[in-house]
Amino acid sequence: MSSYKMETKCVQGGYTPGNGEPRQIPIIQSTTFKYASSADMGKLFDLEASGYFYTRLQNPTNDSVAAKICDMEGGTAAMLTSSGQAANFFAIFNIASAGDHVVASSSIYGGTFNLFSVTMKRMGIDFTFVSPDATEAELMAAFRPNTKAMFGETLANPALTVLDIELFAKVAHANGVPLIIDNTFATPVNCRPFEWGCDIVTHSTTKYMDGHGAAVGGCIVDSGKFDWTKYPDKFPGLCTPDESYHGVTYTERFGLAGAFITKATAQLMRDFGAIQAPQNAFLLNLGLESLHVRMARHCENALAVAEFLASDDRISWVTYPGLKGDKYYERAQKYMPNGTCGVVSFGVKGGRAMAEKFMGGLKIAAIETHVADARSCCLHPASATHRQMNDDELRACGVSPDLVRFSCGIESAEDLIADIKQALDACNE
Repeated sequence: MSSYKMETKCVQGGYTPGNGEPRQIPIIQSTTFKYASSADMGKLFDLEASGYFYTRLQNPTNDSVAAKICDMEGGTAAMLTSSGQAANFFAIFNIASAGDHVVASSSIYGGTFNLFSVTMKRMGIDFTFVSPDATEAELMAAFRPNTKAMFGETLANPALTVLDIELFAKVAHANGVPLIIDNTFATPVNCRPFEWGCDIVTHSTTKYMDGHGAAVGGCIVDSGKFDWTKYPDKFPGLCTPDESYHGVTYTERFGLAGAFITKATAQLMRDFGAIQAPQNAFLLNLGLESLHVRMARHCENALAVAEFLASDDRISWVTYPGLKGDKYYERAQKYMPNGTCGVVSFGVKGGRAMAEKFMGGLKIAAIETHVADARSCCLHPASATHRQMNDDELRACGVSPDLVRFSCGIESAEDLIADIKQALDACNE
């Protein structure tokens, strides 16, 4: 499907039924698969043949959906995971281990920040967090001899900073490591990071890709462009024999196009089992079929809401990269000229207490941990998703105590604005 437009890939990618086969991707709701002989199954365990033997590693439904997302991103291989958190963990842990180091943008989702700064640190992997607006020299200074990757978000959740992908890719490659980018908020409909030098993309498919609050999931896509073999000492897991699979060397057996994802499946999915349920993958695919239509509406609604908020003197500040005058407007126009996302961040005059009062007065937008859904929702990150951070950490990732994250759904923009207005009116009664 690589020659087709994004709209066609969303609808048709990943699965082509044969004569008399189901038109929709079948849900293969089975834990295991039958083979005629132990020898046949042995070839699968030795990675000498392709196929399925246990859904903890791979499942046909999942692979069809992963293939669609891979095509949408322009990659060479992809895998689904149980969540976006699992995708980010696998993407890093596939090439970094105890004693290694990673450079990451400080402006990232609070859950990811905690995963990196607390949980993975306990595993012996150290992270240095840098400003998404750091200069090339400042970024270079963050690297160490044991640095294995660089990480950022296309659009940070919820700060909405726009990553300078080309600059981060340039610095990562100058240091011989891949750039990994979480593309959840932009989706491949609005940004394809591989086209700007990124090497690996992750997604929380729970968000826009699913789009209906139905199924938690994640995805990792490899561009197939990073040459691991140039740095065999830095990436021995990909360039030297894996004794847990009878000495297979992933880059030799599967080439640059397949080595990273095959290793992540054969080792990490095997040992951690963070597989996406086939039923969830089926629901995800239904969401993907309309992603290109929904993203346009999300962005249209968000811009209308942002413009309204910017004109209301009860709002202290508004951040939306698609809004003219926004700090990241020009960078967004470069990387996402057709739209960014449906999320608007802003502050209500009166601080934290007024922000919480405002959200309580909304009638259409629900207070939820969720974001990027067909239904509008909102959140006060400082007391929810980012509550584990101290004030300095909050400021570093662009979250202030009064920040309201408003996720515009695909309802009427007029109704959303009217709902916001009445909630603001109620705050001042």
